[in-house]
Amino acid sequence: MAATDSLQQPPRRTAKALATPRSRLRAMPAAPHEPYQDLDAFVVLVAQATPFELVDLERRGVEGRFLKDVSRRLDLPQMHVFDMLGVPKATAEKKVATGEVISGSGGQAAIGMARLIAKAQEIVANSTADGAGDFDAARWLGKWLDVPQPALGGRKPSELVDTPTGLDVVLKVLGAIESGAYQ
Repeated sequence: MAATDSLQQPPRRTAKALATPRSRLRAMPAAPHEPYQDLDAFVVLVAQATPFELVDLERRGVEGRFLKDVSRRLDLPQMHVFDMLGVPKATAEKKVATGEVISGSGGQAAIGMARLIAKAQEIVANSTADGAGDFDAARWLGKWLDVPQPALGGRKPSELVDTPTGLDVVLKVLGAIESGAYQ
């Protein structure tokens, strides 16, 4: 048996099956220069996106206004959000003011932040605790990102979310919180 025979290949999908559903197109800008709808729609879009859709989104980038919206929703200073995502202040302010796209590692980190917000919202949605419906998951996430976590070697999650690997580690810690494996 050849080495490649032992690897499972994902099922092949037709070009039509790979196309973005129309419901997602409403929330996703058709071109990088078009404004995104809002933070909530973007978070849903990212949470529901297939890997190929995420690749497309990463290549197009995220509108600068996203940084302001995240800052407001997480209840964090804009400068802190810029630092967390690895976007220089001058670049971030220009992109926010002009509605330009943040691409490259900063854009990927912004998409990662949307994934974190989606995960926090999912945890709350799956909760059976009294009052979970009124809980502000994004605001809680903003506070949690700045608390050193033993599971992260004493690092703050905000120190890690600017890289794909750091984001994955932070998402795993959030998942552990949901399952009760991390106290």
